[in-house]
Amino acid sequence: MRAAAFDGRGSLIRWTESAGEEPARVYVHGLGAAATVYHAHIAGHPLLAGRRSLFVDLPGHGISDRPADFGYTLEDHADALAAALDEAGVRGAEIVAHSMGGAVAIVLAHRRPGLVSRLVLTEANLDPGPRRTAGGSGIAAYSEEEFVHGGGFARVLERVGPAWAATMRLADPTALYRTAAWLLHGTRPTMRRMLLDCAVPRVYLQGGLSGELAGESELVNAGVRVVTVPGAGHNVMFDAPEAFVRAVAGIDDDAREQEVTEAAAAR
Repeated sequence: MRAAAFDGRGSLIRWTESAGEEPARVYVHGLGAAATVYHAHIAGHPLLAGRRSLFVDLPGHGISDRPADFGYTLEDHADALAAALDEAGVRGAEIVAHSMGGAVAIVLAHRRPGLVSRLVLTEANLDPGPRRTAGGSGIAAYSEEEFVHGGGFARVLERVGPAWAATMRLADPTALYRTAAWLLHGTRPTMRRMLLDCAVPRVYLQGGLSGELAGESELVNAGVRVVTVPGAGHNVMFDAPEAFVRAVAGIDDDAREQEVTEAAAAR
C-alpha cells in the first residue's frame, strides 16, 4: 500500500499498485465505491496484463483518510488524485474511471493535463443536476445533518441494495454526503465542457440498459469514442467485463478511427 498527503494537514490518499510497463493505468472508483473492488478483475485480464496498474481510493472512501474539515468537491478529489500520481511518479497515465470518479478524472485532465494521456470513462457524470441512470444514490436529497446523524445514511444503504452498500458502508458519511452534493452542483466549466475540450483520446462507455447518452452526437463530433454496451447497466465492468476490457485495451479503436476518417472524407 502507498500513500500521499493531500490536504496540507497530513491526511493521506492511499492506493495499491502492481508493477508493469508504462504508461500506467490508474483505476478510479465511483461514489461510495472502492477501486480494487470495481476494477481489479479488469486489470488482471490477459489483454491488459503487463501494465503498471494503480487502484486509488479517493478521500473519504475505502482505505484513504476522511478528514472532517475537507470540502470533497470534485476539484478537491482531482487535486488529491494528482497528489497520489505525483508521489507515485506517474505521468501520462491512462485513467480508467467510473461514474463520479469519471467526473474527477475529467477535472484532473483539465487541471493537470500532463498527468493524463487517455481517458476511459464509464457512465461518468458530465452535467450538474440529478443523474437519470442507475448510478443515482439519492444522498443529496437529505441535508448533511439528516444524512450523517439523522438516519439518512442507513436508509440509503438499504435502498441501494447489498452490492453497492458493500462498499458504500466503508465510506465516511460526511465525505459521502459532501461528494454527492458537489457532484450535483457540478463544476465551472462543466465536466461535459472540459471533456469536449480535452485533447487526449477519450472513450465513454454507456450501459445499454441505462438509456441514451445525453448529448452523444456532440461528444462524438468532438472526437470522443462512445461505446454503448448492450445488456449492461451502470456498472459495465461487472455486467459486461469482456466488452469493458476491450474498451480499456483500445481494441477496435483503429477500425473506429478509420470509419470516422472515411465518413469525414465522404462529406
